[in-house]
Amino acid sequence: MKKYRFLLAVVLLVVTSCKLHVSDNIPEPIVVSTARVESESIDNRHTFISTLSPNYEAIVQPRVSGYLSAKLFDNGMPVKKGQVIFRIDGREQRANLLAAKASLESAKAKAIESKNNYARAVPLAAIDAISQAQLDQYTAQYLASEASVKSAEQTLANAILESEYTTITASINGVISASEAYVGDFVGPGTKFATLTRIQNIDTLCVELAIPMRQYLDYSGRRSFTYNNDSLLSDIALYLADGSHYPLSGSYSYTKSSVADSAGTIILVVTFPNPNYLLKAGQFARVATNIGEAIQRLTLPRQAIQQMQGVNYVWVVRPDSTVEYRKVAIGQTISDRQIVNSGVSKNEIVVINSNAKLSNGQKVKL
Repeated sequence: MKKYRFLLAVVLLVVTSCKLHVSDNIPEPIVVSTARVESESIDNRHTFISTLSPNYEAIVQPRVSGYLSAKLFDNGMPVKKGQVIFRIDGREQRANLLAAKASLESAKAKAIESKNNYARAVPLAAIDAISQAQLDQYTAQYLASEASVKSAEQTLANAILESEYTTITASINGVISASEAYVGDFVGPGTKFATLTRIQNIDTLCVELAIPMRQYLDYSGRRSFTYNNDSLLSDIALYLADGSHYPLSGSYSYTKSSVADSAGTIILVVTFPNPNYLLKAGQFARVATNIGEAIQRLTLPRQAIQQMQGVNYVWVVRPDSTVEYRKVAIGQTISDRQIVNSGVSKNEIVVINSNAKLSNGQKVKL
C-alpha cells in the first residue's frame, strides 16, 4: 500500500513539473499602442518646381531716325510708365517742324486770297461782268486752297509727332534691360538699332505648371482637354529658394493652347502679384496647389509606417489579438498622418510606436 502511494506521489510530481515547464515556454503578449485606419477627405495637394517669368514684356523701338543723344536710366532698374529713358538728337525734326509751320501759313494766305477772289467774282458773274468760265476758275482755286490748308495742317501734325518722338518714354511699369545702343549711335527704323531695349512688367509674375494629361483628366473629372480651367486649381502658394512662404496667394491665369506631345502634359499658367518687387523674373519657384476636388483617402499615423530595405510595411492587429505583416503603398504626408494607397482597409487596427520585435501570428496586448 505504501508502495502505491509513493508511485502516485511521483506521478503527480512529474505532471506538475511538466505543466510548469510548458507554461514557462508560452511567451507573454507584448503590450503595444495602436491606431485605427481612417478614411478622410483629402485635397489633391501637388508641388511644382518652376521659375518665375514676367507677365509681359514691352519692346522699346524708336519711331524716328537720328543720333542717340542721351540714355536716362540705369540698366536693370525699375522704371515708371511715362518716364523719359532716351533722347534722340531732334534738330532735323525741329527744322521740319518749322518748315511745316511756314507751309501752313503760306497755305492759309493763299486760301484767303482765293476766297476773296471768289467772293468778288460771284456778284460780277451774276451781272455777266465776267464769264461763267472765269467764275468756275475762281471757284476751283478757292476749293484747292482750302484743301492745301488741310494738307499743310496734317503735315504740321506729323512734324509735331516726329519732334515728340525724339523723346522716348517707358510705355509700362517694369524693370528695364540694358540698352542695345550707346549715345552717339544712329538709331531708328531700318537701322542696326531698330530696337533699343526691353521693359519687363513685374507687377505680376507668372509660373507655368506642367500637369500630365492622365492626372489632369482624373482630377478634373473630364474626358477631354478644355481651355477653361479656372475651377481646377485652388489655394495656390509660392515658396522661395530659401523655403520661405511668399505671403500673397496666386491665381489661375490661363491654359496654354497646345499640349506637349512628347511629354503628354498640359501647361497651366498661374500668376502672383508683386507690388513691392520682392520677386524677380528667372527666380526659382516652388508652387503648391490643390488640383480638383478633395477625395476620400485612407490615412494612419506616420509612426505606424516602418521600412526595411526600401519596403514600407505595417503590423495589423487581427481580431484574435495577433499581428500580421502587411506591405503598404504610401502617398503624401499630411501633418502627422500618412496617406496609404493600398495594403490596409478602413477601420483596421495597426501597431504604432512599438520598439519590440514582432513576428507574424504573435500575440499582442492593446
